[in-house]
Amino acid sequence: MEFKFETVTHSPEETFKLGEQFSKYLKPGAVVAFWGDLGTGKTVMIKGICSGLKIDAADVTSPSFTVMNLYTGELPVYHFDFYRIESFEDVLAFDLEDYFYGDGVSLIEWAERIKPYLPEDVIPVVMNRLKPEHRRSENDRSISIGNLTPSVLEALKKGDP
Repeated sequence: MEFKFETVTHSPEETFKLGEQFSKYLKPGAVVAFWGDLGTGKTVMIKGICSGLKIDAADVTSPSFTVMNLYTGELPVYHFDFYRIESFEDVLAFDLEDYFYGDGVSLIEWAERIKPYLPEDVIPVVMNRLKPEHRRSENDRSISIGNLTPSVLEALKKGDP
């Protein structure tokens, strides 16, 4: 049985705060894979996760051209963006296992581009804009975080930091 947290955020600030809250449950070796179209808030949530791990959110930028940024806080954070990856050979050049099974947390934007390389225990985060008929504003996003333990799911539901 998969334990999944589902919510709707109504602003970038709420998405950021969800990232901060979620960061409290990430351990070394965690791999969080983000799925979502351009502009759905992936980088905003990653900034929140980094903030929760004592990294200045102003230093967090999407590594679209460099593919990976390293941030140092409570844990090392490996922030990947595979938007511009064109082949699996490009992916292999990164020795992902070194990051995925290391002492830090891997946060992956455009994870669908490297799906065959993701570990089985990956934590998927799916972000979507709500359809116009279901949203209050342009900023409404549905966010689903999967592969959680029951205790983390309950804590996220309660909003426990």
